[in-house]
Amino acid sequence: MNKKRIYAADDEANIREILEVFLKEAGFEVTVFETGDELLREFAALPSDMVILDIMMPGSDGITICKELRKISSVPIIILTAKETEADYMIGITSGGDDYLIKPFSPSMLVMRIKALFRRIEMEHAGEAEKEERAYGDLLYSASRHAVFCGEEDLGLTELELAFLRFLLQHPEQSVSRETLLDAVWGFDRETETRVTDETVRRIRKKLRRAGSRVTVVTVWGYGYRLGEVL
Repeated sequence: MNKKRIYAADDEANIREILEVFLKEAGFEVTVFETGDELLREFAALPSDMVILDIMMPGSDGITICKELRKISSVPIIILTAKETEADYMIGITSGGDDYLIKPFSPSMLVMRIKALFRRIEMEHAGEAEKEERAYGDLLYSASRHAVFCGEEDLGLTELELAFLRFLLQHPEQSVSRETLLDAVWGFDRETETRVTDETVRRIRKKLRRAGSRVTVVTVWGYGYRLGEVL
């Protein structure tokens, strides 16, 4: 079995060393970079299976690199931020990140989250029957093409967005709690950290509107989400 390749960018030498040591010990192939620009150039030549980005770096910051990666790839991205503020959470996730950690972070927690994201993606691929399709309104999920379509248009979802919408398509008449979605899509339940879920919904809604879909993700206040058609 091939090792998963992870690229990580952080301008702090001690953080790069921690990332390299712990991720290699966890069985991953790891390359660390001092700047996001270096990471982006390497990714363009040889894509990785996951990216870890610090927000504050010389040259292009992590947010800019995250946006550039999203133009060319749906690779899972974990954002590192040194400031425990609402703004930093949202900037990273709004820019296309799939998860985030606040510095100083526990290396074991980072490894757990990485494994959870990989496990979820692998389960999605392994569990997809060759001809499985799920439809709701004008949306169609195709397992064979690993995508959700509005008519003939691929919505262009990231891996985590695809897992999220696929889960709702599997439960089209149900309201699903945020906690259930965190567990089903990200692989673990974080009681208070629902920002990632909420921002993922915002991005999916934007892509649905862009495709002209009649379907949206409806917020069930105080609980979670369900699929619904725009009236």
